[in-house]
Amino acid sequence: MKLARTMVMVLVLGSLDLGGAAFAADSTAVKKEEVRMRWWRDARFGMFIHWGLYAVPAGEWQGKEVKSIGEWIMNNAAIPVADYEKLARDFNPARFDAAEWVRIAKDAGMKYLVITSKHHDGFCLFDTKATDYNIVKATPYEKDVLRALSRECKRQGVKFCTYYSIMDWHHPSQFPGKSKTGGLAYNPSQMHPDRKVEYVAFMKQQLRELISNYDTGVLWFDGEWCDWWTEADGKDLYAYLRKLKPSLIINNRVGKGRKGMEGMSKSGEDSGDFGTPEQQIPPSGFPGVDWESCMTMNDTWGFKRNDNNWKSKQQLIRNLADAASKGGNFLLNVGPTSGGLIPPPSVERLEAVGRWMKINGEAIYGTTASPFEKQLPWGRVTQKSGRLYLHVFDWPQNQKLVLPPVKSRVTGAYLLADPNKRPLQVSQTESGVVVSTPSVAPDASDSVVVVKVHGGNR
Repeated sequence: MKLARTMVMVLVLGSLDLGGAAFAADSTAVKKEEVRMRWWRDARFGMFIHWGLYAVPAGEWQGKEVKSIGEWIMNNAAIPVADYEKLARDFNPARFDAAEWVRIAKDAGMKYLVITSKHHDGFCLFDTKATDYNIVKATPYEKDVLRALSRECKRQGVKFCTYYSIMDWHHPSQFPGKSKTGGLAYNPSQMHPDRKVEYVAFMKQQLRELISNYDTGVLWFDGEWCDWWTEADGKDLYAYLRKLKPSLIINNRVGKGRKGMEGMSKSGEDSGDFGTPEQQIPPSGFPGVDWESCMTMNDTWGFKRNDNNWKSKQQLIRNLADAASKGGNFLLNVGPTSGGLIPPPSVERLEAVGRWMKINGEAIYGTTASPFEKQLPWGRVTQKSGRLYLHVFDWPQNQKLVLPPVKSRVTGAYLLADPNKRPLQVSQTESGVVVSTPSVAPDASDSVVVVKVHGGNR
């Protein structure tokens, strides 16, 4: 009995010791997570690039415009694989300039760039050893655009990141179904049951290449809604990739996160590191969880010749502020032409955002969500240490900008666009804060008023 008691005591003490070690390990894991995600959280603004063979037809097939988004033309026009492959002969982006693309992103104030290494059509923009269906081996261009972009991003101080589709309409492991009219329906792809292991190995080879050869900072997955891809598959792939590169950031679509925030938890370990709401900015954000809104400038992701439904410069600036005010990032898309040019309307809008960011970037980079529970009627709020940034969309005609109550002491206010930081009159009571503003807004899209607070922002 004494021996038994001794053994129990040892086990109990051992359990207590292990519990302490586990707690310490958890704390260390949290700190590592904070460091790993820090650059992405601080960046707030990135460029999405959808580019591939679909830029050649640019939304038209056999002389007819194909409805819906350009990069889905293989599915939407029911193009046989053999016919779609022929587009590679005409994909020769002689005017592609990696330095210019990265410069455009950097001048717009974007801190990272995400490009389609492989979209649903299976064509690869990098020199992969897994398939010859890539830009180096299948096109007259014969150059690796991802390598050029990766190097240029490093030179200009922009994070290089890559999109990768889990679904693959070209890989022999998968096959199309039939549409209601009896035509080909690639989406969602069907999987030959005995070839899934082969395809997962193919994916892992390519993803390993993206990490080892291009030093991708983010793997942005898509196409995960096929029935044959499971949450367990996503967890396995997530673990595999994080082991290859511990600092890697992975979106939630590595699992079954198609709806943008599906399956997201504060830990993020099981379903990716950040959520991906698409073509929308959630009304209240997602407190406690990292997320990023991806959005087009017009109606299409890939280049489509006849899509001229462009969002205004003002709308894009306000979307960026809106996302940041809710604790999210904003990933804004461009769809280059088959010749390698970012369309002029996209460049013009990015230049406008860049001019605004040069003056107001402080109110975006490294900020966190608004401290106020409700969005304010005149605009949005971001914050960081000792500062509230009031993004004023609707300039007050009575020259009085009203804030809800702020518990911390307000010590001053000024216009961010004012290089001299001349103080604005501000009053604080239990019912709220009132800032007196000039009669004319510094910027019609978003004028930023800085409110200085002492002892925290609430």
